[in-house]
Amino acid sequence: MIELTVTGMTCGGCVKSVEKAVKRTDETAAVTVDLASGSVTIDSSKPAEAFKSAIEAAGYEVAA
Repeated sequence: MIELTVTGMTCGGCVKSVEKAVKRTDETAAVTVDLASGSVTIDSSKPAEAFKSAIEAAGYEVAA
């Protein structure tokens, strides 16, 4: 289980963008995005860095 903190999400559209970025990295990943807390939980065997890069490429910041 990968837990990331993402900043810059302000609406449901942002949530969808982050979900799409995760699914492009691993289409079988289970992803949960909590807009209020900025937390993204990903269940995948791929490394966290791959998801961090994909989310940042979508225009959001990922805390270390």
